[in-house]
Amino acid sequence: MYDLKYHFVWVPKYRKLVLQGPVAESLKEIFQGIAERYELEIDALEVMSDHVHLFLLAPPKYSPSQVVQIFKSVSSRELFRCHPELREELWGGVLCTVGWG
Repeated sequence: MYDLKYHFVWVPKYRKLVLQGPVAESLKEIFQGIAERYELEIDALEVMSDHVHLFLLAPPKYSPSQVVQIFKSVSSRELFRCHPELREELWGGVLCTVGWG
């Protein structure tokens, strides 16, 4: 039994207001899929236009940095695939800032 809980804050590059409408809905679905695939449990997920709060439970086989890397890489790739218009707002093909809070 474990009780590891993490709170991450994810911010789009340049703090652009891109996480709205269909993009926000896609991101929620992507995060749910990631959680299921990696046996993580999302306790709370709030998507705002310029940031995301993710509170989750994770097994001890994943370090916090691994959890961040999984969510960061998969969500970025999938969002750009589903919403190519994001490339116009976030030039350079970078979705999120370097660090997570």
